[in-house]
Amino acid sequence: MNIYQHITDSVQQGKKLLAILLDPDKILLETQYITSITEKINKKADFIFVGGSTVNQGATEKFVKILKKTSQLPIILFPGDYTQISNLADAILFLSLLSGDNPEYLIHQQIKSIPKLKNSSLEVMSTGYILIDGGVETSVQKVSKTKPISQNEVELVINTALAGQYAGKRLIYLEAGSGAKKVVNLEIIKKVKTALDIPLIVGGGIRTEEQLEKAYDAGADLVVIGTAFEQDIHFLNKINNENIS
Repeated sequence: MNIYQHITDSVQQGKKLLAILLDPDKILLETQYITSITEKINKKADFIFVGGSTVNQGATEKFVKILKKTSQLPIILFPGDYTQISNLADAILFLSLLSGDNPEYLIHQQIKSIPKLKNSSLEVMSTGYILIDGGVETSVQKVSKTKPISQNEVELVINTALAGQYAGKRLIYLEAGSGAKKVVNLEIIKKVKTALDIPLIVGGGIRTEEQLEKAYDAGADLVVIGTAFEQDIHFLNKINNENIS
């Protein structure tokens, strides 16, 4: 399955996509427990994202292996660093933190990942990652030692996203951060989507069906839910199928 093609086809058809982000360090690595989670995810989501700002060595590999036994959904790596790469997954978001000036997350981590990626079967999807101020210091900020872009600097966000597209990124990811108090402003989503010719991912702080629907209406092609699902594994039961189709 060509996952990127599936995303672009869905965009052309007007179909909205949903991904659930699971952090191996925040979920009990036992098959029975993960099965109870994936039973809910399988009914509603299109993808499972796996990753975290920091993940214990080997945890991603073990986690993905269990997921493969309990879900048929495509598993996409959303790695905080190169050590979180597992060839057991289906694809990887090849991230560059465009909103920060730390070369470690602009290119150095990417270079470190190449020995693993060039011999893997992972579908590599080049992604421009833009951190937006979600009203709280996130793990991404702490690890990358970079500051998010203010929600008031709409033009800067647009220009950063376009710079990513012009540099050859195939996806743009607007992220308010794990546990964000404020979601990405709807005006930002709308204007960035209007400016781009590539799919737009939005995540961070989305905890309600209303927030999900508003993100879609503003222009998000794929929405990522993480913290809300970790805190309430029944969250997906509140989402009407019609809202994500």
